[in-house]
Amino acid sequence: MLGALVVFCVTYLVIASRQLQWIGLDRPAGAVVGAVAMVVVGGLPMDEALKAIDLHVVILLFGVLLIAAYLAEARFFRFVAFLVLTRARSARSLLFGITFVTGALSALLLNDTVCVLLTPLVVAVIVEARLPALPYLLALASAANVGGVVSFSGNPQNMIVGAAAHGTIGFAQYFAFTLPAGIACLVANAAVIVWLFRKQLPPGPLADRSPPKPAIDKVLTAKSLGALALFAILAAAGVSLAGAAMCAAALLMVVARTPPKQAFAFVDWQLLVFFAGLFVVVAGVAHAGVLTRLFDVVAPAIARGDLAGDLAFIALVVVASNLVSNVPLVLVAVGWVPAMPHPTWGFIMLAVASTIAGNLTLFGSVANIIVMEGAGPRGEIGFWRFLRYGAVITVVDLVVAFAI
Repeated sequence: MLGALVVFCVTYLVIASRQLQWIGLDRPAGAVVGAVAMVVVGGLPMDEALKAIDLHVVILLFGVLLIAAYLAEARFFRFVAFLVLTRARSARSLLFGITFVTGALSALLLNDTVCVLLTPLVVAVIVEARLPALPYLLALASAANVGGVVSFSGNPQNMIVGAAAHGTIGFAQYFAFTLPAGIACLVANAAVIVWLFRKQLPPGPLADRSPPKPAIDKVLTAKSLGALALFAILAAAGVSLAGAAMCAAALLMVVARTPPKQAFAFVDWQLLVFFAGLFVVVAGVAHAGVLTRLFDVVAPAIARGDLAGDLAFIALVVVASNLVSNVPLVLVAVGWVPAMPHPTWGFIMLAVASTIAGNLTLFGSVANIIVMEGAGPRGEIGFWRFLRYGAVITVVDLVVAFAI
């Protein structure tokens, strides 16, 4: 147990701090090395380690990333960002625009991918408009997290929940149930950030901006959006999320009429490697029973199935998501839900709470790290300063989401 716990803590340190300078490991490499170390120290036998890699989630990730790759190749993201960033008339309307575009894209596409593609565009425009960077970077990261709430394909942890909940609650049911909460949370997010930075956001119209208009490939964009719609239709019809994503991605490769290797070049392969390794690391610490013991502390309250029990579960998910990050937590927590009094509601609470919890700390979600790192020097923010803003955003989002 001690060896598994040490491996998990060191792996999480690498993931949280992006890299340890003295060994030069980034997140994917840290996850792979951690997975190997987990087997070496006896935290998990080799056969169990291979079984721990959930191919349903990995295939779902790959399918969504491939569709997003074709959209990126068509310059769809650049065109959408251009429309929002050039039509905003004030600093506040620009922040609301970034929030809603990011949230909408993150609802069906992987939020990490959306952050990778939008961060440099947002930075370029706020520099040209002479605006403070931090409020817009926080809006981008938090909207990507919140936007992922509304679907099982919006972020990695929801994909894990969706795969585990198959047969309990479907893609369409979950989307219909959480959409109002997601929209309300996006409004609340933007309003809170505007209030927090009310003294730094200049009043009046923005400075004139004239960024070059990107040349969007309309045909490839239409085909890619059609594939995304097909994915949603198949998922709503009850097809497994992995099967729906790969069917849509495969059809898109056939009809795209562009060399597939170009789209493959846009796919974030490191993200797939990262999650494969993370599956093994988390399975090892779960095998040791560390997180289960944490769950056992609040299990009696959760078993009651009333409001107090729900609040105890939500609090556990939020706290644990920021101790070990939301994806590792969800990998373990999906095993707790079937034993809860109301499993369907349990899966919804787990998906929503773990996603919103990503806004609390800088390391609460990969999206936060991607945005702040992608912004370079303008994204430099300390852990405690991020927490000061993130605590307000997270509390407001949780209250709004679960009240609805």
